Amino acid sequence: TLIMAGFPSEEIKARLGVQEVLSGYVRLSKQGANLRALCPFHQEKTPSFYVSPARQIWHCFGCGEGGDIFTFVMKMEGVEFVEALRILAKRAGVELKSQDPKAAGERAQLVKACAAAAEFFQNTLEGPQGVPARGYLGGRGLTQETITEFRLGYAPEGWDNLYQYLSLKGFKPELMEKAGLVTASDKSGKRKYFDRFRGRVMFPIADVHGDVVGFTGRYLKEKEGEGKYVNSPHTPLYNKSALLYGADKARNEIQRRDQAVLVEGQMDMLMAWQDGVKNAVAVSGTAFTREQLDLLTRWTKNLCILFDADLAGDMATKRSIALALERGFAISVASVPEGKDPADFVKEHPGGTLAEV
Repeated sequence: TLIMAGFPSEEIKARLGVQEVLSGYVRLSKQGANLRALCPFHQEKTPSFYVSPARQIWHCFGCGEGGDIFTFVMKMEGVEFVEALRILAKRAGVELKSQDPKAAGERAQLVKACAAAAEFFQNTLEGPQGVPARGYLGGRGLTQETITEFRLGYAPEGWDNLYQYLSLKGFKPELMEKAGLVTASDKSGKRKYFDRFRGRVMFPIADVHGDVVGFTGRYLKEKEGEGKYVNSPHTPLYNKSALLYGADKARNEIQRRDQAVLVEGQMDMLMAWQDGVKNAVAVSGTAFTREQLDLLTRWTKNLCILFDADLAGDMATKRSIALALERGFAISVASVPEGKDPADFVKEHPGGTLAEV
């Protein structure tokens, strides 16, 4: 067992059972006093991965891996002990005493910067500058409850509003750049920093633990030389091919229903969620990938694909089905009536109609 001086490892273990933690990653079934599953660390067809609730440990007789909740999360998430501690402390509701920022590691600092940026965008949306963005979101059919739940925001016009805000909070420019929040230019002979997102409705993207790791920004007015959507670049936190939008909110419901509903865009996911489809996730801005399927495998092997009813949606559906079948998923395909995308359909037929599709 890993215990480090000053870290509340035992308190976290007392609050979080090994079964509770591991069931978020693998499908456990009862085997006498123990639980078993297919090992997530090597390929196998017969379960040799055992969990002992009495002893609060896990062990795989196939590959020989084993340990407690901390070693499991470290291995599963590919993180160091301090980061596994942070993830589990957050779940257990245990407050970690503030550590030296350097000891907390770069990842924790990047997470803090993204959280501060999300807060800034949220506050701007609620203020006077956010009026057009609030009009856009309301016009798409989103309720205030959904907007708040998913921490939607607005990046104001101007070159460095977020940069100035984060600077005042003590974040270094290099860290902001590494988090994908600002871009740098050396044109004037002096390094200058600019906000990556300006004049855009902001959709924070969270990892499965609910930490904001990246953003998608949608313009309100068409911008010269810029696309409708701007996404965070690849960062140490954000890999769009391995994330599914809404997975942090949907994971429990996916497990409960033993099915995930896959939609294309963030707005589709938000409107589906608002309409009672709480097990929906979105690929958002990328083709469906093997890493995204591996993420879903933690919670279910049943997938319902609900893409836009157009030719591109049809192509994407075919590709996604092939990939999911390769990974051993059971597939169903739902189509939205009237040739609409799911978000527009919910807007025009609210009240749980999407759930019946």
